[in-house]
Amino acid sequence: MTVIASPRGTQDILPASWPLWRHVLDRAAETAESSGYERIEIPTFEQTALFMHATGEHTDVAREMYTFEDRGGERLSLRPEGTASVFRAYFQHGMRVQPQPVKLYYMGPMFRYERPQAGRFREHHQFGCEAIGSEDALLDSSLIRLQRDFYRSCHLRPFTIQINSIGDTECRPAFLRTLVEYLRKHAGELCADCRQRIERNPLRVLDCKVESCQPILDAAPRAVNALCDGCRNHWNRLREGLEVLGIDAALNPRLVRGLDYYTRTVWEFVPEVGGSAQSTIGGGGRYDALAQAIGGSPTPGVGFSTGLERVLLNISDDFAAQLGRSAVDIFVAHLGLEAEVEALRLTGELLCAGCRVDMAFGNRSLKSQMKQADGRGARLVVVIGDNELALRSATIRDLRTGEQQTVVFENVTETATALLGGQRTSPASNDAP
Repeated sequence: MTVIASPRGTQDILPASWPLWRHVLDRAAETAESSGYERIEIPTFEQTALFMHATGEHTDVAREMYTFEDRGGERLSLRPEGTASVFRAYFQHGMRVQPQPVKLYYMGPMFRYERPQAGRFREHHQFGCEAIGSEDALLDSSLIRLQRDFYRSCHLRPFTIQINSIGDTECRPAFLRTLVEYLRKHAGELCADCRQRIERNPLRVLDCKVESCQPILDAAPRAVNALCDGCRNHWNRLREGLEVLGIDAALNPRLVRGLDYYTRTVWEFVPEVGGSAQSTIGGGGRYDALAQAIGGSPTPGVGFSTGLERVLLNISDDFAAQLGRSAVDIFVAHLGLEAEVEALRLTGELLCAGCRVDMAFGNRSLKSQMKQADGRGARLVVVIGDNELALRSATIRDLRTGEQQTVVFENVTETATALLGGQRTSPASNDAP
């Protein structure tokens, strides 16, 4: 019988990988909360209409959604991204009466039916921050800073920050007419995908990575040169904020978003080496038109999201090597059925004392149990055998020094905690550089 494998585009996060994942998740929460962002947990699935209104029916996001009908006949979709859900929660729970902007962050799995590749899965995990209720360009700058600080705290390899402004509903229509006119003139020199997008979604043409298209797209009109007064002031204010924060961000006039609700600021973080579309670490932007798209009243917003799998791919190899597997303070070994019962009791006592403890189960040799203790990264091993049972004592061995001593059962916990001397293994210590 063949074991059923996991679905294509999904992954098992195995114990050996979890310390690195925990490091990233902890840094995400710490970085967001240090800037006043509060955690929100959004549903794994929503009404399909929410995402359709937010993204449009003919976008890549809409085509890649996992959609189903429940027993009540309601059309539901697994969430392909988090921003629409956060905005929905903002309106549904009356957050407009709170001091603005409302600053929220989320973490969790997202689902899109796309071709799996390195750092891209059909079920992937995202960390995102959303600031809702303010048009202030300095808020955009602060989010770029937050995202940069998160990546730095994760010990990512060097990256660059790219920014652009794509205008708003006042100035973008005129720019799009100019862009479409230019693209039509050069349609014969563009790839098939670009030619199809000229009429359907011309901004996405600028995002094409086909080599033969690059000369034409590099010479295309730039949105940043066609901004209205409001967008130009916002753009200048954004750059002023970045300068004050000491953030070096490069203008990329071809940086766009394919969804209509994005306005003004867009940005991306790209590795210094191999900065392709697939290697982009994460990005963000302003989406002042999203609220009305999902049926809410006009409300500005700005935020970012980053795929955690992509973050893991970009963590420095030297730092990743320092994060060992999750370890324990003490491993309790035993020889014999009666000794195993006493080992179980002692394990519970040590756990109550705040130690991280594991024990062996079943009838195994002491040699194999010691090997297991070493594999679990234990500092101390407590051994209980026939001799120890007769004397109501246990042998405590320090695996770092090789020293050992015999201690009566009543004093094992006190002695073990004293030997650890404040050097207990903890989830946080595994994350330290």
